[in-house]
Amino acid sequence: MGTIDIAVIIVFTLLVFICGMSFSKAGKNMKSYFAAGGALPWWMSGLSLFMSFFSAGTFVVWGSVAYSSGWVAVTIQWTMCIAGLIIGFFIAPKWQKTKAITAAEFITDRLGKSTQKTYTYLFLFISIFTTGAFLYPVAKIVEVSTGFPIATSIIILGVLILIYTAVGGLWAVIVTDVLQFIVLTAAVLIVVPLSFDKIGGINEFVLQAPERFFEFTNTEYSWGFMVAFGLYNLFFIAGNWAYIQRYTSVATPKDAKKVGWLFGGLYLISPLIWMVPPMIYKVLNPDLGALADEGAYLLMCKEVLPVGMLGLMLGGMIFATSSSVNTTLNISAGVLANDIYKPLRPNSTDKQLVRVGKTATIALGILTILIALVVPYLGGIVEVVMSLAALTGGAMFLPPLWALFSKNQTGKSVLAVTFISLAINAFFKFLSPSLLDIKLDRAMEMGVGMGIPIVLLAVIEIYLNSRKAENVQYTKYLGTLKLKQEAPEEDSSDSNKKGTKVIGIGVAATGFLILILSFIAETGALLVGGMGIAVLLLGLFIIKKSQE
Repeated sequence: MGTIDIAVIIVFTLLVFICGMSFSKAGKNMKSYFAAGGALPWWMSGLSLFMSFFSAGTFVVWGSVAYSSGWVAVTIQWTMCIAGLIIGFFIAPKWQKTKAITAAEFITDRLGKSTQKTYTYLFLFISIFTTGAFLYPVAKIVEVSTGFPIATSIIILGVLILIYTAVGGLWAVIVTDVLQFIVLTAAVLIVVPLSFDKIGGINEFVLQAPERFFEFTNTEYSWGFMVAFGLYNLFFIAGNWAYIQRYTSVATPKDAKKVGWLFGGLYLISPLIWMVPPMIYKVLNPDLGALADEGAYLLMCKEVLPVGMLGLMLGGMIFATSSSVNTTLNISAGVLANDIYKPLRPNSTDKQLVRVGKTATIALGILTILIALVVPYLGGIVEVVMSLAALTGGAMFLPPLWALFSKNQTGKSVLAVTFISLAINAFFKFLSPSLLDIKLDRAMEMGVGMGIPIVLLAVIEIYLNSRKAENVQYTKYLGTLKLKQEAPEEDSSDSNKKGTKVIGIGVAATGFLILILSFIAETGALLVGGMGIAVLLLGLFIIKKSQE
């Protein structure tokens, strides 16, 4: 990587950092800091949801699967499309109607304070590992592209992310997410045609690809795995506390539906584009071994991108992938401030609570950095992501999600399902291979992880419904919900206009940067220039809309 690419990374990093820091005064109270005022434009929330989920593994996790297994990576991500559409139709509007700032607040209202405390501690414990798993790919991208030591990358990037997330709250997360979406979409639309050109065209790629490279499934990722992983995605995207924030931060149930639909639509199209570069790299260099295939995406970009554009692509990848980190940091800090500290100090002012949230963001960020440093010793990022999904996805997120629709479930019933499911999953993951000589394959592990809580909840639901007894917790919840729905809404128009304007300025600046790079590009100059003009005009259009 040359001097120009490194300079572009620095410029882009500064741009993202400035955009995030521009909201340093936005967090006047809990709702503005952790829910962006509660009336976020649906398209911003939808793009942020997409980037928060998409960036967690696309470049490293799914890029690795695409390199090793081909079209299977597209099939896996299409399960996310189906999940997004279902959430848009049925689940997202239901979350918006709860009028809760965090999922923990909903659990308190619906299932009781003691249940909320238990889930909060579980969520915070698991979230430290998930954010660590998200931070690792960011550093991996830097290592592959620059040769910079991965441990040093983890520390530096982790500190940068936690600073602007702590200062700007949810608005900083949203604005930087949307900016990453525009940048990476522009970059990949340059990478894909140049990658095909490198291999000699689509026909050559198809002819030279490994056998069974375009099949929808394989022995490791079978149809059984796809069904189980699809259920995991449904539970995770619908029930993960960080993603629930995207449904509750918009103004109306209709807007919440649009958030889910936008997510699903993007996951229908994006895998077809994003998975092509690592698949082509398999033909160019079929001999990446061990954990080296985790860098296949960046290695393909290094092969084809003109000078400067590699730096922009890398910068976009870094901050897009880090969006999963800042999303989880923000909601985890919100839970600590709103659902743990506030009940202990009920007379705390909004200013004090926001200060606690910022301090919590820093503390959680440090723990995230420490976890990311040990990911290589846990079998690599693919193993960590899949194991976390199987162990915790259904057990942790489905029971409270079920209670969103059920009049019968209680705090005791959902906690019982969570702990029984976690215990069974942990047994088959860690103990049964040595005690019983039984080791579940990827599909069975995912199937057990998703199937156990579904069966348990269904049995409990049938039993509780047959008793026809009044659920006191649910009756109390209806009263709490009515009071929240009658509370006056804040005017968020000024914040929305500022957010849109900052996004527009960031996009326009990026378009101008791409346009400049087209003048020094040795290959694909016309393609780069055209994309720069398009992004610049889009940025100017967004700025104009912010003034209306």
